[in-house]
Amino acid sequence: MEHVSVLIIIIPLSAALLSMALSRIHHHLGRDVIILALFAAMCLSFIQLRMVVLGGPIHYVFGHYAVPYGIEFAIDSVSALVVCMVQVLGFLSCIFATNFEVEVPDKILTGGTFTMHALLVMGMSGMTMTGDVFNLYVFLEITSLSAYILIAAGGSRGIVSAFRYLLVGTVAATLYLLGVGILYANTGSLNMADIAEILNQGGYDDAMLVSGILFIAAFGIKMAMFPFHGWQPSAYAHANNAARPIIAGAMGKIPALAMFRYFYFIFGSDFRYFRICLIMIGVLSAFGMIYGSVKALYQTDLRKILAYSSVAQISYISLGFAIGTPYALAGSFLHMLGHAFMKGGLFFATAAISYKYHTYKLEDFGRIYKSMPLTGGLLTIGALSMIGIPPTVGFFSKWYLALGAASAHEYIFIAVLVLSSLLNAVYFFKLIEKVFIQASREIPDQSRKKSALELPMTMVIPIVCCFLLILLLGVFNVKIVDILLLTLRGVAVCSI
Repeated sequence: MEHVSVLIIIIPLSAALLSMALSRIHHHLGRDVIILALFAAMCLSFIQLRMVVLGGPIHYVFGHYAVPYGIEFAIDSVSALVVCMVQVLGFLSCIFATNFEVEVPDKILTGGTFTMHALLVMGMSGMTMTGDVFNLYVFLEITSLSAYILIAAGGSRGIVSAFRYLLVGTVAATLYLLGVGILYANTGSLNMADIAEILNQGGYDDAMLVSGILFIAAFGIKMAMFPFHGWQPSAYAHANNAARPIIAGAMGKIPALAMFRYFYFIFGSDFRYFRICLIMIGVLSAFGMIYGSVKALYQTDLRKILAYSSVAQISYISLGFAIGTPYALAGSFLHMLGHAFMKGGLFFATAAISYKYHTYKLEDFGRIYKSMPLTGGLLTIGALSMIGIPPTVGFFSKWYLALGAASAHEYIFIAVLVLSSLLNAVYFFKLIEKVFIQASREIPDQSRKKSALELPMTMVIPIVCCFLLILLLGVFNVKIVDILLLTLRGVAVCSI
């Protein structure tokens, strides 16, 4: 079990390297190996979480080289939970993807698509666990390159969206490397813990401020935080149907975690400009919450509604970072976990409707619960959670954010949180109205595979799992917050 952290990376990576070659032997062999590898990695992620909760943070040094010279994985309770989130959503997305395979003589295309899925999940897991700032860049690029390909696989509009994301993503990577270069020039180290120890000695505030601004811009682009979100709506809307849930549900969360680690673990609250940086993040988050919600109001394509909604939702996460109290930070990460399955689930449901009826238009969703009760149920529970209705996880994450803001006397943030939730209610209740009330339209069933259920079982499983997880994360929110606070109590701006 001492190697569990690295196995979470090695197993999907090995499967990805073999997938296309195995697909030449049999059309589905590479795909099946990827699914099996992601299932194994998911199980290992839960084992790792248990080890962290019972035994404290894990530090895995590759090759037994002494820190800071060796590459290190550092896993605390927050990163262990996020890895579980990534692995679960990655596994469900791969199961779901089996319904969208391209049946062509060139068998490598199928293996290649699943290879990108595995590399995307592996890259996000590596970013979450690494304790080395350059190693984080390596995993960031693996994640980005995989995402570019999966977005481009969505068709002609997906190719344009992927190219736009590629250009903007290259700028983000450059900004990140500039920030890392400044830190390395001043500290001579790439290990996060070692950099933090050196910076804590003082005298580096100006360099930290410049690198901090670069990191806000770099991670802001990658997590699609306002006003760096320009690439996101079209990328989310036109990505490959099967990849859209993992891209929209998890990909933006990992740069947010990286931003948190830089400001709270590496720079620390003793950094002279710490509060200024948090104010910058808070102001951008407040504007993003309102902007994303307003833009979503005017969309008629469900993909665009969910894409602009993500601009607002990612701002809830960064808002908690700006507030900085333990409960606000816990609310941020609870929202990160919950939103992965809310948004991932809503995109599963959207892709399922497209699979059956070839439409994304809200006007075509009239009383769709009659023909697709499970999908209609997920649309409803996901929408209610996005609004913040108990007992869903969305209610409790917003509650912790409001509680943290109140304890810090940041009442303006509470007002923005309430206003954004009301705007969410307007466009998500419109969706619920379409699902249950509006007269149905006669749209022919165009499913490629007929099933006794409303959808093939490989679609039903991800839909049911997301439905249950949205509720379970809400019901057991206290347990999850307690796990998060094992780490967050030590780095928050004030204690509880």
